[in-house]
Amino acid sequence: MRVVVALGGNALVGRGESPDDGPQRANVDRAVRALAPLARRHELIVTHGNGPQVGVLSLESVNDPNLTRPYPLDTVGAETQGMIGYWILQALQNALPGRQVMAMITQTLVSAVDPAFENPTKFVGQVYERDEAEKLAADYGWTIRRDGEHWRRVVPSPRPQRVIETRLIRELVRLGTVVVCAGGGGVPVFRNDVGRLEGLEAVVDKDLTASVLAESLDADALLILTDVPRVLRYYGTPAQEEITHTTPHELRAEEFPAGSMGPKAEAAARFVERTGDMAAIGLLDECAEILEGTAGTIVTPNATWPLESTL
Repeated sequence: MRVVVALGGNALVGRGESPDDGPQRANVDRAVRALAPLARRHELIVTHGNGPQVGVLSLESVNDPNLTRPYPLDTVGAETQGMIGYWILQALQNALPGRQVMAMITQTLVSAVDPAFENPTKFVGQVYERDEAEKLAADYGWTIRRDGEHWRRVVPSPRPQRVIETRLIRELVRLGTVVVCAGGGGVPVFRNDVGRLEGLEAVVDKDLTASVLAESLDADALLILTDVPRVLRYYGTPAQEEITHTTPHELRAEEFPAGSMGPKAEAAARFVERTGDMAAIGLLDECAEILEGTAGTIVTPNATWPLESTL
């Protein structure tokens, strides 16, 4: 099977942990121990989050007295792709001796006229008091919004159209390479009026990018791995229950938080609708069991796994 895995940010940085080198590498090693059995049996493509690292490096850039302006988000996104990709690459090489592993900085094509650019909603970076946030907004052209009792920067989150390097990734997989790519959803880029690629001050949802990439690569399964064992229906109410097997139609009928489970549910439903294959959401440590259908929330055209014919 060809399997695309999307590692959530909390799968790499535990709740309450600092996103610095030490704890991060320990969590990467744990993630790779869970993924290595899949890599031995299947073609594997690994994508990952970068939210905590983007926040830290963006803040460092803002506070760096040697810079006249902070580095733009596309540059910080590429920087964190390289950093996390290196950690995962090395851990996979140590876990899979003799297997070729490649970590790539990848770009994700978006539309320059995506409605998201008119309504930035994605929070990035640290929280500020209102006066400080307004000063930063004036100095750097940021858009800011209230986040609880504080204020934060918000940026557009356009929908991914295609990973630019898809053909190269497909060829590497064909040769038996484990590929690490599309970190943080990929660096958002668009084609300008003469057809050249340019980066954008935006953040692409990593799970939606993983869904687009999995479809383009003709993957058999998309695993969205996070820090919850299953998707929950009626979350936080007395009627709360786990969803074990479902369809895209049923999943879309549920109501999930826009900033957490919502994009994961959308990514899973989109992949299954477009391919007729399997997607799942669940714990990183149970990824092998998820692929077998004994753990996680399994999403298929008819809520069965292994798939039963719909003909």
